[in-house]
Amino acid sequence: MKLPQDILLSPVITEASMDMSESKRYVFRVHTDANKPEIANAVEKQFGVKVKDVNTMIMKRKPKRVRYVAGYTSEWKKAIVTLTEDSKTIEFFEGMR
Repeated sequence: MKLPQDILLSPVITEASMDMSESKRYVFRVHTDANKPEIANAVEKQFGVKVKDVNTMIMKRKPKRVRYVAGYTSEWKKAIVTLTEDSKTIEFFEGMR
């Protein structure tokens, strides 16, 4: 059994994700092997909320350069978690606005 700390790696803090948090949609960077039910259970256990829907996507690697060295960023998995209307909000994101 995976722990919620192993599945949810970090929140994604961008302008777009902060705009989505107003409608109870939150964005997390998750483990690449995690599936939608595992992500939903991890968010429910970690924050004490009810999850309505989970959308996942793989963020592909992008080419980057630092002076003369060319390389790529790493691939990662992003999850957009939608909470139910009667659920409370995640307090961590409230302080970011």
